[in-house]
Amino acid sequence: MPRKTDAPNLIAVIMPEGVLQLEWEPAEEAFGKSRQILQEELFRHFETAGDSWLLKLGFTDKKIPLSPSVSYWRELATQFTRQLIGTPDLEDLRDKIDLEFAAADIEGWLDRAPMMTGLDYLSADLLVRFWDRLHGAWRSAIQGHDGTVADFVRKYSPKSHLVGRIFFHMVENKDAAIPFAFLATYSTRLNKQGVSKHVPLKYALQEFAGNRAKLLDLLATVHEAAKTSTVLGQMLSSGGIFQPLAWSSEQAYRFLKDIPIFEAAGILCRIPNWWKTGAPRISLDLQFGARKPSFVGMEALLSFKAGLLLDGEPLSEEEIQRLLDQSEGLAFIKNRWVAVDPEKLKTVLAAHEKAEKMAIDGLSWLDAMRLQMNPEKMLGTEAAGPEILSVSHGQWLSKVMGQLREPQAIKALRPGKAFKATLRDYQQVGLNWLGLLHSLRLGACLADDMGLGKTIQVLALLNWIYGAKNRSETARPASLLVIPASLLSNWIAEINRFYPTLNFLVAHPGMHPKGELDRADTSLIEKHDFVITTYALAGRYEFLKNHAWYYLILDEAQAIKNPGTKQTRTLKQYNAQNRLILTGTPIENRLSDLWSLFDFINPGLLGSAAEFKRFAKTLDRDRSRYGILRQLIRPYILRRLKTDKQVIRDLPAKVEMKTYTDLSAKQVVLYKQLVGNLAKNLEEKDGMQRKGLILSALLKFKQLCNHPDQYLGGNGYGEAESGKFGRLREVCRTIREKRERVLIFTQFKEIIDPLCLFLAEVFHRQGVFLHGGVPVKKRKAVIDEFQGENYVPFMVLSLKAGGVGLNLTRANHVIHFDRWWNPAVENQATDRAFRIGQKKKVLVHKFIANGTIEEKIDSMIEDKQQLSADVIAAGREDWITEMDNEKVMEMFRLSLPER
Repeated sequence: MPRKTDAPNLIAVIMPEGVLQLEWEPAEEAFGKSRQILQEELFRHFETAGDSWLLKLGFTDKKIPLSPSVSYWRELATQFTRQLIGTPDLEDLRDKIDLEFAAADIEGWLDRAPMMTGLDYLSADLLVRFWDRLHGAWRSAIQGHDGTVADFVRKYSPKSHLVGRIFFHMVENKDAAIPFAFLATYSTRLNKQGVSKHVPLKYALQEFAGNRAKLLDLLATVHEAAKTSTVLGQMLSSGGIFQPLAWSSEQAYRFLKDIPIFEAAGILCRIPNWWKTGAPRISLDLQFGARKPSFVGMEALLSFKAGLLLDGEPLSEEEIQRLLDQSEGLAFIKNRWVAVDPEKLKTVLAAHEKAEKMAIDGLSWLDAMRLQMNPEKMLGTEAAGPEILSVSHGQWLSKVMGQLREPQAIKALRPGKAFKATLRDYQQVGLNWLGLLHSLRLGACLADDMGLGKTIQVLALLNWIYGAKNRSETARPASLLVIPASLLSNWIAEINRFYPTLNFLVAHPGMHPKGELDRADTSLIEKHDFVITTYALAGRYEFLKNHAWYYLILDEAQAIKNPGTKQTRTLKQYNAQNRLILTGTPIENRLSDLWSLFDFINPGLLGSAAEFKRFAKTLDRDRSRYGILRQLIRPYILRRLKTDKQVIRDLPAKVEMKTYTDLSAKQVVLYKQLVGNLAKNLEEKDGMQRKGLILSALLKFKQLCNHPDQYLGGNGYGEAESGKFGRLREVCRTIREKRERVLIFTQFKEIIDPLCLFLAEVFHRQGVFLHGGVPVKKRKAVIDEFQGENYVPFMVLSLKAGGVGLNLTRANHVIHFDRWWNPAVENQATDRAFRIGQKKKVLVHKFIANGTIEEKIDSMIEDKQQLSADVIAAGREDWITEMDNEKVMEMFRLSLPER
């Protein structure tokens, strides 16, 4: 048993720049001492030895487990080192190697990638660059090594054998009685042109006659393999190894099965391609969905048929019988050689009989999809291996799945006139995709990157659902949106802007008379098309739980990623015809998160928690199952990145978005006190004193909107006491999940240290800061650190210190934590990231405290109703002092419903 340890887990992370990084994370399960030592050794090489850590990775003992993400890259590095030590004449070639990474292999590597942070950035180009880096690491290492290549390799991997000079060749004959021929050869040393020749092994007896030591050295790999291979041992003892041999199919089959033994000993084998790529196999093909079902949804019955195939070609009953009559070995069927395993064949036939019985009743959509993930379990073929089963889609289902996976071809849906936004092309594609899943009554996960407009796509869907006809004609029940409390203001603002006629209700006590929602029943809902509430309140109000909803929509759906929480269990019990989740974070980072989200949108698709856990354990043994899982979930997830080609064409280089935050209860109390004090003092002041009073109040209101401790002079800066701090965590958590970088601007030097402490906890890493007090000599070091290769996730800057002369293009997020109320100044700060040299889309978040003077001045700037362009451009705030007392108080008064 492995020794229990509290050591952290080493994971591989793909950075946005396409760079591979190793990081530590808390371990979910205990593991042994050998793994702990190997992880620490790999991380030490990663931090100190450049790309040589990649060679170390490729030569590590494969019996020592590592995290799935690191194991994936180890397997690719191992493919390189295996090809390396399998290169003939490596001792002579040394650094002059060029190992092929076949294009056909790349797609397979992409398919079987496990869940890992940064999976969005995995690409064919990244795999090729990884392969090239392995070449560079090898060349650099061997150029600095004075000894033999064999000694160098043994230093990394004592059990590895370089390929010797012996080659085994097996080819097909046209003679049906003896259909195969065998010959052993050896390579001569490289000539002056760098070329070696292959000659039959019998000539070695002549070349080394009288020099037994040299002959034994040449045959060392043969003697090593003969210790394990009976076939080779017999050839060696009989002297047949030195002669051309004619073989029956049974003899050839025994030889082929021992290929791994020969290669492990350092013998290169030239054999027919059909065996190298996997001999043609008999499989059971399960095809469903040839015709459109009579109704839709997870319970829809799909047409289903089962057939026996040989490499995709149907087998006749006569051919099946011939295979049954064949003992273990190779059989010639359909003009090709087939490996016959009688036990596996019997298992396939039994599974075929079982599948045909299932086909009589038809198969539901849910069962058909689950069958893709684990057909062996449903048909009892686990012991025979996954290769004997294949699942395919019929004509109708192939078309539907193709549209869901590549939704550009889906017929366009057109929102009604009440929808006031113009959708970008990719947003229209998103609406079309949502509409197709809606028509199929299947749940969906809209996982577009932050800033691409998930909200607007959902509002377009709601307009299409509720806006096409009037309410009485559609007879559709209301839909429910559940969100974090910090997003209430954002959603309300977006609805009012893009779908102002939507009849919606906010089920939040701050929007209703005291106690009204506690006494409410479902009759309150029936007057509306759309209801908005928060995650906390969804578990509190019975009238929400008791209603039968049309759509249940969750924003920031990572809130239900933990299936064991009360919040998650409550929402999964809600009754809804359709389910939709929104998230801007990658959902393929952790398997447990993935299961919980899918258990909400399409319950049962990934099985029960216990079934999925069993399936997850098979992934390390057979990484091709990651591809199966990805194909299964892909139709129900739509994720576009700011870097996607179809998005880049639609999206401006700089995307600005307003991020509304609510005040905490403490902020509300203090804000109202400030308003009261200002109203009282205004009556008593005039002239310069009045002007000074208003400007002083303006500063205090800004500080209070940031955090009560900034206004009061405290040093606690608790997150719960500031709506902006809570929203900052949510935004930066998404930035961290993607390992992107962010600039945070503020006017106030005093809040920079609290922000840095808070953000270091959010990112699990230290960031940097810049303000007027940072010495000029140190500024360059700070900038270089942020712009460097090592991941520095954030920089907090005072607006004036960061306004000019900086080039911070590593960041693709800019947050204005508090507002300068001068677009020119804010744009100048934003342009520290958005400037020449920036290759990424820049997302600008402008924080606005809802209902406060921040929101009112922002609105005035937006519509320029009371502020002239000259005043705004000048960046002056004393225009507020020119208002009369009534207008000043209207500006400062808190515009929130009474609680």
